[in-house]
Amino acid sequence: MIVAIVAIVGATGTGKSGLSLDLAGRLAARGTPAEVINADAMQLYRGMDIGTAKLSVAERRGIPHHLLDVLEISDEASVAAYQVDARAAVDDVLARGAVPILVGGSGLYVSSVLWNFTFPGTDAGIRAALEAELETSGPGILYQRLTELDPEAAKAIGPHNGRRLVRALEVIQLTGEPFGAGLPDGSEPWRPVTILGLQSPRETLVPRLNARVERMWADGLLDEVRGLDRNRIGVTAARAIGYAQALAQLDGRLPETEAIEQAASLTRRYARRQVGWFRRYPKATWFDADDAELVDHALGTIDA
Repeated sequence: MIVAIVAIVGATGTGKSGLSLDLAGRLAARGTPAEVINADAMQLYRGMDIGTAKLSVAERRGIPHHLLDVLEISDEASVAAYQVDARAAVDDVLARGAVPILVGGSGLYVSSVLWNFTFPGTDAGIRAALEAELETSGPGILYQRLTELDPEAAKAIGPHNGRRLVRALEVIQLTGEPFGAGLPDGSEPWRPVTILGLQSPRETLVPRLNARVERMWADGLLDEVRGLDRNRIGVTAARAIGYAQALAQLDGRLPETEAIEQAASLTRRYARRQVGWFRRYPKATWFDADDAELVDHALGTIDA
């Protein structure tokens, strides 16, 4: 019997989108329709396709996809808003008698759908002060402070994601508790779920990630960024891995070789954080991303 939600998680470059399409196709072939719900924060943005490895309409094989291209580049992505939209999409898919397949590598976004938890409020004054500090001093000093207050949260967020560092410090200041105290621990799922994790050994994944970044430039990332309205691009979109480096190259702040290497280095670090995040999911079943019988094995887990 298929459970309410199927979630496909794992690091960048492990083939999550491909597995989602293969699973949806196999399920449909035996009379069970499936629809994909995006859980990649950057794929929410219209016009950001090459650098996010977003599937084109043609590549989606006619399978319905939800929560792609729903934000303007001037918008700031919010995991709290995403949780509402994604859960509504899940319920809509279920109401149609189909299987919702949640796919993505943005750990907090995936978790916000799967586990029962609520987000602390915000404080405009605290947020403004932290964002001003980020703007003037960069993320390093915020990362050091978060490391002292909540080392686990700092490790999960990393030293470069300024927006999430600001949010973590805001929550700590608001609640007086570690940021991680409000994160889901996997003990209370929102809906029954089967979690499929994809993994690759580092010696396989690193060259794949490096090649992926080089392919972004070869496929026209610079032209895509040139086509964005630079006057409207928001903080979140401008700091996305690949896009930040492409913007720096176009502005003359980085030569192409350094832009590509910086994007590749950040991608590798991000992949390590993704692995750490998803490994905390207690009920995930992990598969070799290059398993020749991956789809059959994944289907077996879904049917169990």
